[in-house]
Amino acid sequence: MKCLLVAVFSLFFTTVFAQEGEAKEPKKLFDANEVIFGHIMDAHEFHFLSYKDGNGKDHHATIPLPVILYSPQKGFSAFMSSKFHHGHENYNGYTLLTNEKIEELKLDRKKYNASQIVAVNDKGEIDNNVKVYDISLTRNVVQMILALTLLVWIMLSVAKRYKKGEGINSAPTGMQNVMETVINFIKEDVAKPNLGHKYQKYLPYLLTVFFFILINNIVGLIPGTANVTGNIAFTMILALISFIVILFSTNKHYWGHIFNPPVPMGIKPILVPVEILGVFTKPFALMIRLFANMVAGHILIICLVSLIFIFGALNTFVGWGFSPLSIAFTIFIYFIEILVAFLQAYIFTFLTAVFIGQAMEGSHSDVNGHTDEVMI
Repeated sequence: MKCLLVAVFSLFFTTVFAQEGEAKEPKKLFDANEVIFGHIMDAHEFHFLSYKDGNGKDHHATIPLPVILYSPQKGFSAFMSSKFHHGHENYNGYTLLTNEKIEELKLDRKKYNASQIVAVNDKGEIDNNVKVYDISLTRNVVQMILALTLLVWIMLSVAKRYKKGEGINSAPTGMQNVMETVINFIKEDVAKPNLGHKYQKYLPYLLTVFFFILINNIVGLIPGTANVTGNIAFTMILALISFIVILFSTNKHYWGHIFNPPVPMGIKPILVPVEILGVFTKPFALMIRLFANMVAGHILIICLVSLIFIFGALNTFVGWGFSPLSIAFTIFIYFIEILVAFLQAYIFTFLTAVFIGQAMEGSHSDVNGHTDEVMI
């Protein structure tokens, strides 16, 4: 709803300025779409803020990241993304596309997108004859490495305290107490109810998935960082790994139930394709659920902040007057997003355990011997 409001106001204000006298150049409005997609898409730098000095010169507070390219025609190239000067300059026969450059060159957006690196010739024109493979350490990749490092550090620190006897001969404290509470929650409320006596076999994987998603969700809420879990490639790989674990957990009854369901013969030709499709819709649901929820929250926050600048483009006083309301709603949604960060990590882990438990089902019963169906 808020994003729709942004689009309506943007279109309205653009039309108003365009209809003013021909001699007066239309005022350039705040581009909310550029900010939104610049945040949720991957990039070759961590961008925190931009501002203009008294002379109207743009300044950017960023952390550049390594660019690693391979071209069959040019070979390997490695340099820092700062060499592109935010897309304003070419370097070593390559250029970084921006939204402005795409519009200026009238490039096909189905083929080119912002933050894409392409080859250029001596005249600075895009050279379509040169194939470029971008294997750079983008901000999504760097942030995943940092999240993994943080996860390993926390786990090793907690394990070291247990090795010293803390939490065994005495009550756990601090981070050790927090981790023990969360681990027991996943074990007692997620693993055991869905996996029965085989829960210990899958508990390490479930805990890894939960904490890895949670840390990436929390870190992604820090301004200037990447929304890793809002990247569908990230959620697709997680879902694919869970899909492999599910397939290796199946038994003959599971496949027999799919290819020969216990229904009348006339219904089997209809139900069998549905059951086969269900095998693939489970990981697809895991992928889309996490991706959509994390992207939606970030877009909503940016839309609320963008309203300040959109109203400010109409009138400075209107922009300042709307700021307190926009900031209040942003803070409220931000705290909701913290809750969503925990909730989505839990849901992904819980559904993974449910799907594994269904794959290990016995004859018309689950791993615990009950005939109750699991509602997903």
